[in-house]
Amino acid sequence: MVVAKFEVEGVVEKPDVIGAIFGQTEGLFGPELDLRELQKSGRIGRIEIQLDSKQDKTFGTITIPSSLDKSSTAIIAAAIQSVDRIGPCLAKVILEKVADIREDKRRQILDKAKDILRTWVVEESPSTEEMVKQVSGVIRSSDVIAYGPDRLPAGPDVANSPSIILVEGRADIILLLRCGIRNALAIEGTKIPHTIIDICKTKETTAFLDGDRGGDLILKELMQVAPVDFVTRAPLGKEVEELTPKEIMKCLREKVPVENAKQINQRPQPIEAPPIHRPPPPVQVQLPQNLVAKARELRGTLEGILMDQNLSEVARLPVSELASKLALPKDNGGYQGVETIVFDGVVTQRVVDLAEEHGVRLIVGDRIADLSRRPNSVRIMTIPEVAGAP
Repeated sequence: MVVAKFEVEGVVEKPDVIGAIFGQTEGLFGPELDLRELQKSGRIGRIEIQLDSKQDKTFGTITIPSSLDKSSTAIIAAAIQSVDRIGPCLAKVILEKVADIREDKRRQILDKAKDILRTWVVEESPSTEEMVKQVSGVIRSSDVIAYGPDRLPAGPDVANSPSIILVEGRADIILLLRCGIRNALAIEGTKIPHTIIDICKTKETTAFLDGDRGGDLILKELMQVAPVDFVTRAPLGKEVEELTPKEIMKCLREKVPVENAKQINQRPQPIEAPPIHRPPPPVQVQLPQNLVAKARELRGTLEGILMDQNLSEVARLPVSELASKLALPKDNGGYQGVETIVFDGVVTQRVVDLAEEHGVRLIVGDRIADLSRRPNSVRIMTIPEVAGAP
């Protein structure tokens, strides 16, 4: 890349500068180094001119990309520097630099290759969101069965396996299926169903719960009503459905007997907030069929749909990216005009706060976390409420 600066004693335009370059270098070194011929063959790229005029003088920069060898490029640079008139005015051209951008590109590629190799080695098996979808596409809601009289979401091997893993919801079942764990059973709420109590009496049971206050409450009730054998928890502040396969296997390896459950359940207790006046529940209305269809379509997909005021789809994205996308401002890749969010995941306080900030009127999730605040402007529902029981 040849870069030169010029100064003209007068006011000129870009065509004057380009004309001077071609005119005053033409025929100096024969057709092999003629700028017009080199441009036709692609050896010289488009000549870029930047200029500004002040007080009857014109200043600017000439940039010429070249794919010639170093010797030929140096001759072209010297020829450009020999230009002494632009239009009718005296001019002075000073070569600023001749940069080999291929070397910079090679350096960038080398640094990127090092990062790729380092990530590959550390993570053992590189993967992308698309690869996960393709490889695990068969593990969808069709593999989730309804178990027992309470028809709880479960893996297909719950009935025949000598041991089971209790999780909180349907999304957790799907994630464990993708990790090859087929004997998980969902509690589906803080009230422990009789199906859970009965199966715990006949099988070795491990409770695998979220690392939040909701998980604390479920564990407390579970230990009172069901004979659980082992307990493990997601890291503090995280939910099971947010974990990677490696984190899931680590948590299951670190399970402890139920007698020691209090040791892993000693979490900082939140300061009790003053009582919040909650408005009465909204009056039930007939929901649009488009919304009902979208809610049924999302079951078991771990995906979300953003819709505008006409319930037209604005974007579809994985649940793991929902909060980060909502947090983006509109001028930095954020979504505009979103009034309804339907997703196969947990409605957390962070999602509610971001939705309120962006003017969302309706949120529909697989289930609702223990929210400390429900804004009056945002209606919150579950997929079973919208689409009916599975």
